Amino acid sequence: MLGRRWAHPEQFLPLLLRLLALGCGVVLICELAIYYMVLLRCGWPRLKAPAEPGQDRPSAPALRTLFLADTHLLGALRGHWLDKLRREWQMERAFQTALWLFEPDAVFVLGDLFDEGKWSSPKDFKEDVRRFRMMFRHSASTELFVVVGNHDIGFHDEMDWYKLQRFDDIFNFSSAKVVSRKGVNFVLVNSIALQGDGCSICEKVENDLHQLSLALNCSRQLDPNHSGGNCKDKDIFPESAPILLQHYPLYRVSDAECTGEDSASPEEKKLLFRERYDTLSVEASNKATITATDFAIHKCFMPRESTVFTIYMAAGGMAVLLIVLHFHLFQWAMHNLTHKLVNLIKGHRCD
Repeated sequence: MLGRRWAHPEQFLPLLLRLLALGCGVVLICELAIYYMVLLRCGWPRLKAPAEPGQDRPSAPALRTLFLADTHLLGALRGHWLDKLRREWQMERAFQTALWLFEPDAVFVLGDLFDEGKWSSPKDFKEDVRRFRMMFRHSASTELFVVVGNHDIGFHDEMDWYKLQRFDDIFNFSSAKVVSRKGVNFVLVNSIALQGDGCSICEKVENDLHQLSLALNCSRQLDPNHSGGNCKDKDIFPESAPILLQHYPLYRVSDAECTGEDSASPEEKKLLFRERYDTLSVEASNKATITATDFAIHKCFMPRESTVFTIYMAAGGMAVLLIVLHFHLFQWAMHNLTHKLVNLIKGHRCD
């Protein structure tokens, strides 16, 4: 029976079609559909209604924003090409799926866009930027803003004006600025420079922050017709308290109080953070202001790599099963085994 099947190549066609359908199906599920299946469980959170009916005020349209961080695109120096391909495909599909499903007004990438920005040559940096723009492309209805991270320009003792200017030329960010959308103020800060040691870059960032702080305070305290004092000639922003966006987290002793699916492991929660390395200094953190009202956050998790691997393994098992059934290999193996057992029994009887 097995010999007859191998003797007719046209009998391979049904098997090949089944294997092709299985392969195409599992690739579509693991590389495209799974992102929709997972992200459809996410959604925009609802803002809380005013606590007192008498305190109702004209509601501004909600601002829908996505926050990403630490994309760490591998460069020319580190990482295998296959690892790069896999990582970048996953990030691109996750981002493009989220854009299509949720249509955010703005996207903020909170630093470490690149893994090797602090070492990259001009040519390599240009190539990394090209890949970043391709992966995180977006429509005109969505704005994308980035904040610089230590892997983009180096740690405090590694950053210099050249790397900072190179980043600014591409992403229009190097120091500090305010982005206001739909009445919400976001303060974007180069947190790598918040060391307070008097370096030239640090002094510029601190001076820019001071000027922005004055402008924000003037906007919250004065009417538009006011033109005296320190508020003269200052930019006018919406009256909302600012939301600080930066790469380094504010100072905390450890992750011991963090909870949730994405929190650190019990062992990592015991590790103490190093001030000015893992987090901002206590002094810099105390200067930060983040609004505590009129916002809501919802975390959204990507497909697990273990789930994708399991689906591929299950598909491989199904492919093997199809081959076995097509060629009746199980019956052939059982027939041969039975035949050998019968011969073995006959041999014993003859002895």
